[in-house]
Amino acid sequence: MTAFTWLEELNTRPPIWSAYTAADLWTDPHIAQQMLQYHLNEDVDLSSRRPAFIERSVAFLIERFGLRAGTSVADFGCGPGLYTTRLAAAGAAVTGIDFSESSLAHARELARSQGVTVDHVQADYLEFTTEQRFDLVTMIMCDFAVLSPDRRARLLGKFHSRLNPGGAVLLDVGARPGFAIREEGASYAFNLMDGFWSAAPYYGFLNTFKYEAEHVVLDRYTIIEAKRTRTIDNWFQYFDRDELAAEFTAAGFEVEEILGDVAGGEYDPESSELAIIARK
Repeated sequence: MTAFTWLEELNTRPPIWSAYTAADLWTDPHIAQQMLQYHLNEDVDLSSRRPAFIERSVAFLIERFGLRAGTSVADFGCGPGLYTTRLAAAGAAVTGIDFSESSLAHARELARSQGVTVDHVQADYLEFTTEQRFDLVTMIMCDFAVLSPDRRARLLGKFHSRLNPGGAVLLDVGARPGFAIREEGASYAFNLMDGFWSAAPYYGFLNTFKYEAEHVVLDRYTIIEAKRTRTIDNWFQYFDRDELAAEFTAAGFEVEEILGDVAGGEYDPESSELAIIARK
C-alpha cells in the first residue's frame, strides 16, 4: 500500500459502529493510567465530574431513591469510586463495575481509607453477570452514549433483569444540541495529546466523522509507534428525550422523568446533556 492510499483510507468515513475498541482505553496499562489521572483531575469534566457536582449528585440520589441501609446500588462504569464510596457512606450496599484495573485499585483504596465496604468488580459491564438484585442502577458520565444500539439494548436487558421490582435506572447521555456544535476534521501531531496514548514516542492522527442521520460522532485515533500501529474508535451518540425514552420503553421500563443531569437539574432543550430515570 502506498502512503497516499493509506492516507486516503485514514480519511475515509467508516461504516457507523463498525469497530468497538473500548477495551484499549481501559486495559492498556499506560492509557488506563492516563484515564485515571483525568478522573482525578478536579479542574476538568473530562472523565469525572468536579467534586461539587458529585456531592450534589450523590445528595440527589440519596433523597430521590431513599438510599439507606438495606438498599442496594450497582454503578456501571464506576471508575475510581467517586460515587461508590459516597453512596456506601450513606449506608447502601454498593457494587461498582469497571474495566480498568488501575481505576478499581484507586476505588478500593478510597473505600478502605473512608472506612466503607464496596464490592468493586473488574469486568466489561456488557459481560458482567451476577445473581444479585439491585434497587438502583446508575451509569454516569454519558457511558450509555458510547454504545451502539444493539449494545445499549443488551445492557438495558441486563439492567432490567438485575433490578428488584420497582427498582430504578439513572443515567445521562449526550443531547442533540451537542451534536450540532461538533465539527468534522482531521489533525496530526507528534505525541498527540501530550503522550496520552503511549509512553514510547508516537505519531498520532485524529479524524472526526459525523453521521448526520443517526446523530453520532466518531473520534478515530490512529497511533503509530515504532513497532505497532493502533486505531482507537470513540463513538458518541446524541439523543433527544423521546428517542432515549423509547429505548427504555422497548426494554420494558416505565420512564419516570427526563432531567437535565444526574444531580436532578431541570431538563433544558438547549443543553448538550440530559438524564433519565426509568423504573422496572
